[in-house]
Amino acid sequence: MAALDTRTVYQPIHPDLLPKLLPEYVEFHNRVTAFAPAVHTIPWDPSCRKGPPVIGGSEPLPVGSVRDIPLTHCSMRIFTPEGQPPAEGWPVFLFFHGGGWVLGNINTENAFSSNMCTRAKCVVVSVDYRLAPEEKYPKAVEDAEEALYWVRDHGKAELNVNLSKLAVGGSSSGGNLAAIVAHKAALASPPIPIFFQLLVVPVVDNTADPSTDKYKSWVENANTPSLSPAKMVWYKQNYSPNPEDWTKWDNSPIFAPDEAFKHAPPTWICVAELDILRDEGIAYGEKLKSFGVPVETVVYKGAPHPIMAMDGVLKVGKQLVSDAAEALAKAFGTS
Repeated sequence: MAALDTRTVYQPIHPDLLPKLLPEYVEFHNRVTAFAPAVHTIPWDPSCRKGPPVIGGSEPLPVGSVRDIPLTHCSMRIFTPEGQPPAEGWPVFLFFHGGGWVLGNINTENAFSSNMCTRAKCVVVSVDYRLAPEEKYPKAVEDAEEALYWVRDHGKAELNVNLSKLAVGGSSSGGNLAAIVAHKAALASPPIPIFFQLLVVPVVDNTADPSTDKYKSWVENANTPSLSPAKMVWYKQNYSPNPEDWTKWDNSPIFAPDEAFKHAPPTWICVAELDILRDEGIAYGEKLKSFGVPVETVVYKGAPHPIMAMDGVLKVGKQLVSDAAEALAKAFGTS
């Protein structure tokens, strides 16, 4: 007779969501994730950053080389492909990890960075931007912008990259920073040409919250696992505690000036069907399209927010990473 599991379940799956979720996600959640308290429900301690924000990631793929380069307040990790670079240099992908601007670090999305490096045959520059609550908005934005300018000014000489093929991207809060960087590049003087952007379950509107019906997904998915409304608000308030900042476009890129949208790069956006952030990601893609920007938006059915970081245990996570790599390779012409 099997022993009774007496562990405390801190994160049960709500009955409303249970029939909608992919069975593979339910199985892993009930076996592993359910027994850990959600970060926003316990006293804050920076030690919670020692492990990955999401359990279930894959191992990094082998690449040609990995090295770290310091910026003023943080560092960047450079993934270079194996083999000989093209005559004009490698395409380059400037990437920002997720974690609600509070969790995550330069290590937590090594697997995704190595997949993009290997499968899209590009140099990946992953930015270890400063985190809240110790370093609040706009510190992460400042680090993201510094990384952009570093790549522009030093990328060719130090990384052998082709600056005419500079892409940006990120996941969740990192998708927020990537979208902001793309707008900043368009508005720079002179503009910095961004070739492509890749946004995975991005945060694009920090005015969203559970008290409004601005985005249906905040209501429809209120009981979703992993990223509940309460947890998203906790992240936002740690990162950006002043409500007057939420409408600034370097906080919520959906409010960027028309001029920035007019010059935005072709974009690949993916969202999860059962994520509260789903509809703002879709709305961001529609706004880009309204300015004539080519956009592909992919919705992963039956999936909640964290699937990209669960590609070691979920088929849907593996599919997302493969789709992202394919989109990046197609844009670069390296597929």
